[in-house]
Amino acid sequence: MSYTAELCQIIKQTKTILQGEIDSGLELPELKAPAIIKEALIPAPSTPVIETLNDLRSSIGDCRLCKLCNGRKTIVFGEGAENASIMFIGEGPGMDEDREGRPFVGEAGQLLTRIIEKGIGIKRDQVYIATVVKCRPPENRDPEKDEIEACIPFLKKQIEIIRPKVICTLGRIAARELLKRDFKITMERGRWQTYGNIQLMPTYHPAYILHNPGSEKKLKGEVWQDIQKVMSLLGIKVKKSG
Repeated sequence: MSYTAELCQIIKQTKTILQGEIDSGLELPELKAPAIIKEALIPAPSTPVIETLNDLRSSIGDCRLCKLCNGRKTIVFGEGAENASIMFIGEGPGMDEDREGRPFVGEAGQLLTRIIEKGIGIKRDQVYIATVVKCRPPENRDPEKDEIEACIPFLKKQIEIIRPKVICTLGRIAARELLKRDFKITMERGRWQTYGNIQLMPTYHPAYILHNPGSEKKLKGEVWQDIQKVMSLLGIKVKKSG
């Protein structure tokens, strides 16, 4: 017997008992089913099925789940191919991204685009680019715990829909949140990790390279080493210079 059928039977039996008391001369106040019982008898609304990135974006709507919504200009959902083999994930939008509504469009984004197009040798729109939080943190600060907790389910759903062969995390925060542990980017970048059954390669955030001009050549070289590992896993040949 189902829960609803059993509940209806209990209510019916209770009414029968009370009616017997009334027939015997006992006066009782008017009986009303508790709200919880009424709610139990009302079918729950069906949850929308989210199968595509468009479905997911529609479900987010004008998100107000955390305080970042108060200062944003736009939600930076992510962009790229829904069937991408590579997914790049950063921590959050900056000023340029907030203005344009697209991830990685500022100076750091231009560097990422060069890595994708000149390094890997594919078009930017052939990969998928997203961030841990979809709204810009004030003053480009790190996203806070409550902001990440509110937003990361959307990122995980993006990963589930896209099902990339490789995730390349950009910077400490993206790696930390997907791996669910403390992560030291300077010590652990370039080492294969796993997210579910997906290979994950952590590397430096392009902004970190730009903010350290004295080490730019070294950092770019290390990122290129990491990217070559991704290319090797995907069977993409490295172009010989010259």
